[in-house]
Amino acid sequence: MNNATTYQAVVIGVSAGGMNALKILLPALPADLSFPVIIVQHLGPSSDGVWIALLGKSCAVELKEADEKENIKRGVVYFAPPNYHLLVERNRTFSLSTEARVNHARPAVDVLFESAADVYKQALVGIILTGAGRDGSRGLKKIKERGGLVIVQDPATAETNSMPVSAIQQVTPDHILSLENINALLNQLSRTSNPNNL
Repeated sequence: MNNATTYQAVVIGVSAGGMNALKILLPALPADLSFPVIIVQHLGPSSDGVWIALLGKSCAVELKEADEKENIKRGVVYFAPPNYHLLVERNRTFSLSTEARVNHARPAVDVLFESAADVYKQALVGIILTGAGRDGSRGLKKIKERGGLVIVQDPATAETNSMPVSAIQQVTPDHILSLENINALLNQLSRTSNPNNL
């Protein structure tokens, strides 16, 4: 890892076991987080946002569902809404899509990761956490190709290890870490990244 790199966004893909993982990861984020965190959590199409509000009560940062054409701001954790793909546009706003499922999922991790890689390039951190299937592997590969930082949850610590195992098979991660160590790294990256570059 190049300590001089300024990271401007973090994208996270998570599926089965994700709620428990996010309960560990998100409350550890600092109140002065210097980049946005954008998450695709596989959900049922009729899922409501109550769980986001409940989780937000234990977090120092704002948690919310992403809205169409919303400006992406540092220090906010955004979630893809149920039944919509979430994309990052070149002007650093969100767009929502109801196009076909990718890897049997909508929202799909790959869709977010690939669009974010095109926008943030080497200033992007991509993280794959617990989950079933292989969603996110292709997107993580693109983040790596664009020079971004790639982190995968250690499959041995994942509630469901298919997504981490697939990601490691597709990409050579910069870090393979437990949730607690991912927390520590994100806090370190937040401290060393210059928020004025957003």
